[in-house]
Amino acid sequence: MSKELLFSVTKKDFEISYFSGTGAGGQNRNRHLNCVRLKHIATGIVTTGQAERSLEQNKKFAFKSLVKNPKFKNWLRIETAKAMLSKEEQRKQEEEINLKIEKLMKNSNIIVEELDIKNKKWKKVDKELE
Repeated sequence: MSKELLFSVTKKDFEISYFSGTGAGGQNRNRHLNCVRLKHIATGIVTTGQAERSLEQNKKFAFKSLVKNPKFKNWLRIETAKAMLSKEEQRKQEEEINLKIEKLMKNSNIIVEELDIKNKKWKKVDKELE
């Protein structure tokens, strides 16, 4: 069974803000914007990462805590179901179109004509198509 991308969550789906932390860590922590606040726009969930001195580690922590949130998990299930349904609808439409094309392309529905150069008119030809 192959995997298929149904939808993706990108930076556009979040409001990301940076702030300086307080507490242990000294001047480095207080002077630099190394803490992260994530807001998932669709669900309104807000998570923060401020336990580490590194901005990247705090981002990872914030995203991991977002993914563990039950409200986000529920949103993810709903979006996946919507995407799967729309993919199934597309497949059904393609099948219907292909059936219509096959029906229209039967020999009984195709007329072959030749141009009579002398009279400049089209004439029906009784040739069987292969």
